[in-house]
Amino acid sequence: MALFDRLFSKEKPDAALVAETIDAVVEAVEPKLRLQPRYWKKLERCVRHSIEHLRSMAMQPLAPITLARAAWADDPRVNAFFATADDVPACLGRAVELRRFFDQHAGVQEAFALLGMKKEERSVLGVDLKGDTLQREVAQTQVSFSGHRIVAPGATLAAARIEVGRRMIFRLAQIALARVLATDAKATELNQHKAYLGARLRVLRLAKDGMEGIVKDPATIDAEMKSIERELKETVEGYIEAKGSLATLEGYIGHIEAVFSHPEHHVCLSRTPLRLSPMGVRVEVEASGPVNELSLAELTIGTDFRAAIAVVRCPRSELPSKESLIAEAERSL
Repeated sequence: MALFDRLFSKEKPDAALVAETIDAVVEAVEPKLRLQPRYWKKLERCVRHSIEHLRSMAMQPLAPITLARAAWADDPRVNAFFATADDVPACLGRAVELRRFFDQHAGVQEAFALLGMKKEERSVLGVDLKGDTLQREVAQTQVSFSGHRIVAPGATLAAARIEVGRRMIFRLAQIALARVLATDAKATELNQHKAYLGARLRVLRLAKDGMEGIVKDPATIDAEMKSIERELKETVEGYIEAKGSLATLEGYIGHIEAVFSHPEHHVCLSRTPLRLSPMGVRVEVEASGPVNELSLAELTIGTDFRAAIAVVRCPRSELPSKESLIAEAERSL
């Protein structure tokens, strides 16, 4: 974590931070890149850009939410994120990283962390009060949150932010490494297809030179052979390109640079105003009655991950004991 303790500074990323981050990324993706002359120089600009992007995300304020059973009735955010008050300590009890953190820091009484959830919306028919009239079977949108996970705990808000930043840097490194693996898989597939086309071409040559020419128009065989030859040429060129971008250290650097040059394509944070009834139904501005009004933060990472997030404060006293968790598990068997 010490490598990233300046990640969220308001100052421009200094050379030491950029160099340390580059080395951490190289270690994660392919340590042999250190054999490439001046590898850090080739990655300096894109890594600096990624740091600046993460800092711009961090500048969006996320006020910590206290995760406590009592907060479910008092804090509209906790009320919106959890269906019942009992779900709050249940979420804390399932948080493996949080429990490990408290086990390793016996004197710490609270931890700050990142809460991630899946937001789901579905159309339902419900009741609504229009003036003094109760209307039934009104089309409504119900918003719910599931799959709660608490990650990156720290003894202070700053420590938790640093840990989140560290994980985002490594998430970008993971995307770069996934591209390397995808290129390898593509090269393997093209190589197999190249072998198939080569065999198919040999079959056609045998057909042309053999007895098949008696019953099949040789011109048809020639046309099919030319089509196979064109496809084989394209396949060979694609295989050479894929293998070339993978087999060299320069190819690895290219994949890292492609990801870190455009971090906004892979990691972004959005804010959306959200007004919900205590039952989780989306309500309009002019609606009357109790409303949970919040600004929902949503984090998008890559193409297949999107989660509602919140910075949370987790008191040790709210964490269920291990004995109660075991008893609860036994009751559910």
